[in-house]
Amino acid sequence: MSGTYEYRGLRKEILPAEGKLGILLPGLGAVSSTLMAGVFLVRKGLGRPVGSLTQMSRIRLGKRNEARYPLIREFVPLADLEDLVFGSWDIMDWNAYEAALRAGVIEKERLEPVRGELEGIKALPAVFDPAFVRNLDGPNKKEYANLMEAAELVMRDIERFREETGVSRCVMCWCGSTEVYQEAPGNTIFEDLDSLERALKESSPEIPPSMVYAYAAIRSGIPFANGAPNLACDVPALTTLAIESGVPIAGKDFKTGQTLMKTIIAPGIKARLLGLEGWFSSNILGNRDGEVLDDPGSFRSKEVTKSSVLDSILRPDLYPELYGDYFHKVRIEYYPPRGDAKEGWDNIDIRGWLDAPMQIKVNFLCRDSILAAPVVLDIVLFLDLAKRAGLKGIQEWLSFYFKSPMHRADLPPVNDLFQQDEKLRNTLRILKGEMVIDHSGLDYYEQDHEEEDSSS
Repeated sequence: MSGTYEYRGLRKEILPAEGKLGILLPGLGAVSSTLMAGVFLVRKGLGRPVGSLTQMSRIRLGKRNEARYPLIREFVPLADLEDLVFGSWDIMDWNAYEAALRAGVIEKERLEPVRGELEGIKALPAVFDPAFVRNLDGPNKKEYANLMEAAELVMRDIERFREETGVSRCVMCWCGSTEVYQEAPGNTIFEDLDSLERALKESSPEIPPSMVYAYAAIRSGIPFANGAPNLACDVPALTTLAIESGVPIAGKDFKTGQTLMKTIIAPGIKARLLGLEGWFSSNILGNRDGEVLDDPGSFRSKEVTKSSVLDSILRPDLYPELYGDYFHKVRIEYYPPRGDAKEGWDNIDIRGWLDAPMQIKVNFLCRDSILAAPVVLDIVLFLDLAKRAGLKGIQEWLSFYFKSPMHRADLPPVNDLFQQDEKLRNTLRILKGEMVIDHSGLDYYEQDHEEEDSSS
């Protein structure tokens, strides 16, 4: 039953992935350089894209007895890794090879076969405001009279990139630093496009650099994803502009280390109806992200997205006796010797039968950028797919990749990793006219009834 199913009229005609795809990354640090180096190494057969759904995952189609499990990249028309072209902005005046050496994520010896490709990607001057990132500075910054002019400079960079590389399409993904915490609700400059554009012209101190990039991308008709807990495009003015411009957007804050573990473990606790007394999380990391998060303002942004996932998974409103009063604390410590090798410690106090106390302890020794690189790859490839399928506005089906996923204002976010995975795969099935799969087992009973009908 291939290509014949239509779910609520949502099956889409998807334009082919013809030509080169430009990947534009504000922030040429550890994540961006690791992604670029990884793609170049995979192209040469010198590495595998482990952790990437778009490159390695299969998707089940139809009933279980049909045994149809194509690779996702063979099922939907995704851009090929050979067709990716990279561009970036950063406050440091370096190229991707220098950035990769500085990050220390991939060994120098392993970078040598792709050194030429990496050296060819030089960071463009960035839009930067030290009020939003207090622990970093650099010489490679744009000069502009106001923030609207800054956005126009970014749009000119995009147009120049298109002309020089010959790409047919672009996607932008924020891989820059975590900005100081902001709350959007009630702020009138974010409510509509006229107010936001007026604020850009007036260089409102409430507009962060990430929002300048988001505005420039959406105005240029380019899908935008936000990999940090910044506001960026998560305001009514830009979500509305994205819909009106036919641009898909997604975010926010890549789900890579400790929060990934939370969205795996918490659904298990909830599924077995175990009580939760408290969850203490501590992190140490020493890369540029850790240096930025050493500032309390930037840490607050990360703390909010890290802390927000449990309530939506556990639903204390529905199970107050189990989850109505748990204690949750998150700590992040900058520890330079650790570099990109982030370590997350979790102590989870739970209760079982007759409220007997138990504990779960997790020590996740992970590599921050190694986990983030395939996430960025999947996000940009899926956003390009969404654009070619005519999808626009917030792409909730990409919640799988984010700590604090953007969502409809009238609905709660989905943070359960397994629900997110099912939502992503069902969206792909719908786009291609395949039946939605809910793992209910009804196809088993339908098969039995079909056999009974045929025998009678």
